Order: sequence, then C-alpha cells, then structure tokens
Amino acid sequence: MSKDFIGYQALVDKALRGVVRDALTHAAKGGIMGSHHFGIVFATAMPGVDLPEFLREQYPEAMKIILQNQYANLRVTDDTFEVTLSFNKMPATITVPFTAILAFEDPSQKFQLAFQMALPQRQNLPVPKEPPPPPAKIEPPESKPDTPPKPDQPGEVVSLDKFRKK
Repeated sequence: MSKDFIGYQALVDKALRGVVRDALTHAAKGGIMGSHHFGIVFATAMPGVDLPEFLREQYPEAMKIILQNQYANLRVTDDTFEVTLSFNKMPATITVPFTAILAFEDPSQKFQLAFQMALPQRQNLPVPKEPPPPPAKIEPPESKPDTPPKPDQPGEVVSLDKFRKK
C-alpha cells in the first residue's frame, strides 16, 4: 500500500466526530427524545479532559458515561462537550474534547462509532462490547473477458448508452 498523503483516516475521524457533536448539540437544545440515549467512552488522560479527581483515580485510562435521563447542563462547543452527571448522588461536571472520544453509541438506533487514536498512556482501554463493523471496501468492477486491458494505449471515451438497459 502506498503512503496516504491526504490522510483519509483523519478526515473520516473528523467527519464522524462531527456526527457526535451534532447529536449532542441536538440533545443540548431539545433534550434526548424517545428511546434515544448515548453511551460515550473517552480517554480520561487526554489533554483537555476535565473531571473530578475521584473519577480520574477510579478511571485512569478510559471512562464510559451514559446520557439518558439524569444529566444536566449539557453544553456543546466546536471542540468539547460539558455535562453534569451524578456519581453516588454527588453532581460532577465533566468536560471532554471530541478528540478524546474513543466510542459513541445510541443503542436505541443500533448506532455505533469507534475512533482510532494514539493514547497518551497505556493502550489497554476497554473495548466496546460490540465494535462497529469495518467500513465496506469498494472493489473496482471486474473487467469482462471480452475486453482485455490495453496497457500501452491511452484511455478511451465510452458512451454510457452502451450500458443502459433498453
């Protein structure tokens, strides 16, 4: 495989993190409706993650939060989200950069995203129970036996009418 000078994986990750941002923005504006709920796994040691020390001690590498019924003050910016959750009946505000998210799911829709990232500490993070399937590979169409490739000739223009059903 040749070197990817465009950085397709980074582009896909950025776009998919935008999906997470948009879902959280929707929830921040109007609440989480119906049976929707979000599971978010994030790396607690990533720069920009802000959480109480007792949570950082309990979850030194990664943490999963659920946003469903009992959350407050959900705020979303271009780069982070912030939410107040209750832990043992104590409210705690958590700030998470979108770059720290390892996985996002909405089980009510059977929707899951997993992100690739270099972790600042050990790589032994919990794996989501059901990781999403890898993206489907797009295979080039097979050439027909009656049209052998012509490597020494320039490309030719082909009319699409030849392939249309009549």
